[in-house]
Amino acid sequence: MSIVLDGSNLTIEKLVAIARYKEKVELHPDALERIKICRAMLEEKIQAREIMYGVNTGIGEFSEVVLTDEQVKDFQRYLIYNHSAGIGEPMPIEWVRGAIASRINVHAHGNSGCRPEITFTLIEMLNKDCIPVVCEKGSVGACGDLAPMSQIALLMLGEGEAFYKGERLPGKIAFEKAGIEVPGLKARDGLATINGSNFITAISALHLYDINRWLKQAEIAAAMTLEALLANMKPYDVRLHKLRGFPGAVRSSQAIKKCIEGSDLLSGKLKQKVQDAYSMRSTPQVIGAAHDAVAFARKQIETELNGVGDNPIFIPEDKVTLTGANFQGTPVSLPMDMVGAAVTMVCVLSERRMNRLNNPALSVGLPAFLTKGAGMFSGLMLSQYTADMMIVEQRILSMPASIQSIPAAADQEDFVSMGMNTALKNNQILDNAYGILGIEFMAAAQALDFRDHQTGRGVSKAKEVVRKYVEFLDVDRPLYPDHNKMKELVKSCEILEEVEKVVGSLE
Repeated sequence: MSIVLDGSNLTIEKLVAIARYKEKVELHPDALERIKICRAMLEEKIQAREIMYGVNTGIGEFSEVVLTDEQVKDFQRYLIYNHSAGIGEPMPIEWVRGAIASRINVHAHGNSGCRPEITFTLIEMLNKDCIPVVCEKGSVGACGDLAPMSQIALLMLGEGEAFYKGERLPGKIAFEKAGIEVPGLKARDGLATINGSNFITAISALHLYDINRWLKQAEIAAAMTLEALLANMKPYDVRLHKLRGFPGAVRSSQAIKKCIEGSDLLSGKLKQKVQDAYSMRSTPQVIGAAHDAVAFARKQIETELNGVGDNPIFIPEDKVTLTGANFQGTPVSLPMDMVGAAVTMVCVLSERRMNRLNNPALSVGLPAFLTKGAGMFSGLMLSQYTADMMIVEQRILSMPASIQSIPAAADQEDFVSMGMNTALKNNQILDNAYGILGIEFMAAAQALDFRDHQTGRGVSKAKEVVRKYVEFLDVDRPLYPDHNKMKELVKSCEILEEVEKVVGSLE
């Protein structure tokens, strides 16, 4: 069933369905009517020779240059040419699909002034999976994601490149094979296609979806490690967290406790410390803080997905044109910088728990480095090195991009969000996070094989899934295949899906 875009109801989950799983899209009839009304108003204003930014003026520093009637006809073409100035490898197709869906939803408000043909061409590109080739780098995240969005707009001219049925083709040929007509760009059409932060918003939406699932797996890994370290479970009593009041900590404590239900740790059969180390007993507070950061970012991203991110903006009911800065990416980049730091923080916590599994002074009777032959064998000693290296990289990447503005366009654009830098570094932070958490899962499974108590139902299921891919480390072997398998396992969310079948949702 198609997802209907009306400008108001695009959620992160719907965007993921369109971008990643290629769900078909439709434009709501009311949205089409709004687009038509707005375009009619714009054409009246053009006929009346009203001065409008980006329609019959230049852009940026050239916004005071008024174009002749003849120049207006060609301006949109040259606008797209000079803004198609990115660099680097093509973005993942799901990022480009997400940006296109986000832009359609902006048009659906009927405040962008483009012809309906432009919006319908974007819809056809999604539904026929004819997706522009877009360079990864070039956007500063203000005046929209101009460079990457312009590579989408090139196809409206029958130019650029696109991926279609596994081939990278010239844009015109891709459109011909897909059965899409080239609409051309008339007054306002080009700028209405590119002038919003649609790439950084779509990429961030995909990241938030994946990070939420990663955090739930961080709770499962924590539960496994807590079992292996014979943790005191009082710090996970939900009453404790309700008294403080942070919803993320309440959620996290409940999720961890669900995974441990059925364990001897909860029965009083096992000797436990009166109070464990911070990396164990403050796990709900730390992962909970990350949940709260993600919740705030989600609100911001969904607001942007359903808002009018454009410039200028046309208000047909008032017959006015407003220029402003609704393309500014800071409402996206600032919370997503925080989310990237939150993922790094949870990874640091994961590594500290893994350290306790390895260190015989801290592991409550587990063999040193989780090997029976310490000295001859080194066990998981080097796995910690790998996790540490990735954490340091994440710490470097966790410097906020949203404070790194460099003025551009002769200081007309003297503050920009650098939101694409946020998106790109968050992608690397998340990639490292899959590997770091995979190493904790592997270590926790190894440690549990040295214990003989009854583990929780969720913990038992998680260990069972890990053992499908990585065998018990009896004698030393090269560990990089195990690390890479575990990274892919965490990324696939198989552990999460199997555990939730046993214990219920960890939301």
